[in-house]
Amino acid sequence: MTMMPVPPATPRASRLPLVPRRWVERAVPADAAAAQDRIAQELNLPAALGRLLVLRGHSDVERAKRFLKPRLDQMHDPGALADMDAAVTRLRNAVRAGETILVHGDYDVDGICAATMLTRVIRTLGGRAEAFVPHRMKDGYDLGPAGVHAAAQAGARVIVTADCGTVAFDAVRAARAAGIDVIITDHHTPSTILPEALAVVNPNRPDCGYPYKGLAGVGVAYKLCQALVAELGADPEFLRWHLDLVALATIADLAPLTGENRIFAAYGLRVLAQTRNPGLRALMSAAEIDTGNLSAGQVSHVLAPRINAVGRLGEAGRGVRLLLAEDEAEAQALARTMEDENRTRRTIDRETLRHALSLLERDYDAEKQRGIVLAAQGWHPGVIGIVASRVVERIHRPTVLIAIEPNGERARGSARSIPGFDLYEAIHACSALLERFGGHRQAAGLELRPDRIDAFRDAFDTHARSVLHDDDLIALVNLDHEVRLSGMDFAYFDLQRHFGPFGIGNPSPTLVARGVRLAEPPRLVGDGHVRLLLEQDGAQLSAIGFGMADALGALVPESARLDVAFQLQDHTWRERRSLQARLIDVRPAA
Repeated sequence: MTMMPVPPATPRASRLPLVPRRWVERAVPADAAAAQDRIAQELNLPAALGRLLVLRGHSDVERAKRFLKPRLDQMHDPGALADMDAAVTRLRNAVRAGETILVHGDYDVDGICAATMLTRVIRTLGGRAEAFVPHRMKDGYDLGPAGVHAAAQAGARVIVTADCGTVAFDAVRAARAAGIDVIITDHHTPSTILPEALAVVNPNRPDCGYPYKGLAGVGVAYKLCQALVAELGADPEFLRWHLDLVALATIADLAPLTGENRIFAAYGLRVLAQTRNPGLRALMSAAEIDTGNLSAGQVSHVLAPRINAVGRLGEAGRGVRLLLAEDEAEAQALARTMEDENRTRRTIDRETLRHALSLLERDYDAEKQRGIVLAAQGWHPGVIGIVASRVVERIHRPTVLIAIEPNGERARGSARSIPGFDLYEAIHACSALLERFGGHRQAAGLELRPDRIDAFRDAFDTHARSVLHDDDLIALVNLDHEVRLSGMDFAYFDLQRHFGPFGIGNPSPTLVARGVRLAEPPRLVGDGHVRLLLEQDGAQLSAIGFGMADALGALVPESARLDVAFQLQDHTWRERRSLQARLIDVRPAA
């Protein structure tokens, strides 16, 4: 069958150059070749999954077993985190003395969940805790004057941050001057100096010997909860019921699902499916999430955006109120609000993306530019991070989107990166032009004066050109193993699920099927997506390519056979469950 060209997703997107992709077939090291067969045989797995275990570094049976069955007792001692003793001692004293503790979160999912969990745990232990998250538009990012004021108003003697505070130097000084102790729990990259807080619990401190550096903010907060529960001699069993919040925030924050994070996600998804939290139950009900088949993908693409929406468009405190709610009616009302705001957020996302792509079409030079900075007045600062991610997907360049306030007095930016490019380091190199900034390798935020945007754009691109090589600008498609479509059944899929939860650092296996044909012409669906029906040796598999209409339209129309790189996933439509291929890349058969 002749392949029919697919109409472009939008006129704007079609005029941008397609990102070059290189397929890389991952090879099992020669000294581990025998291990894949031994592991597959002893664990009763298909040979392809034995190979996958070895490719992911699990080349002996016991290590493979630990990977396939992560356990909570594999986690590290919270006491290994720098300043943990000081933090726990102060909180123990505050709980016993009945002092009010202000828990200050960030306004994204990680900060909201971490603040909620800390508040619930402190209250369960008999302490007095009040939760606060800043208003994105009024208060800005991080612990600042609004947080210190909220602590004073509440009569708090202690502030505990969640997912923020590592660079809040002025606010920490102001709190100390007001007689308030500050305990920071965070995971963002510290500068060379730390705030003068009572404790800075952050695994990424250069002087912190904690063995796992990938924790999200909620993971650091959970470690503090573990240590506090032990210090107060409480039964730790109740903490496990808070792993739903830990999994939700870890997945939503795109933390690597390796090591402890994978344990958090694996257990937390099970807890989430039977959560005791009325707010989470209401949110999943409103989003029509099937808790009997809960995955990390549902958390990141369905559940998390609804919590993020209230923080991006308005008052993030409503997210905390939802997750702290004990009344079912209140939880359901707040969940409905989040549904409405998420729909609004998606509309704003689409409009902002169209505008950003139009700016790229006008100014982008793929041959010369390596670091991209786009700015406009009128963009909503709450959505530019999402849109920056979409732009990175289109052009495979580190990208900063900057929203200029309507009065032209201030500008806020969100940045997203590509593999091999340290975004925090890049922005730090341009810090002389910025008012403030923070983040890590893959994502960051910043503020600057609008009159410095052009200089920042030049400085960011100059830094990117100094560190990025031509090969870094090619998107790699790492192929785990070749399959036949006839083998893509639920028996295989259910075994593969033991390798999850899948996400950053532990991606779903990328499979390749060669020489397949199309059983019917491609169908354009949604905004630039395309649906295919693949066929090979009489076996068929439905496939979806998100945002791939342009790429598929660029294939040679006469191509009758295709090589298809994809991830296998299940799909439920009208209560009918089936398997489908989520396309990663498609090319004419070799």
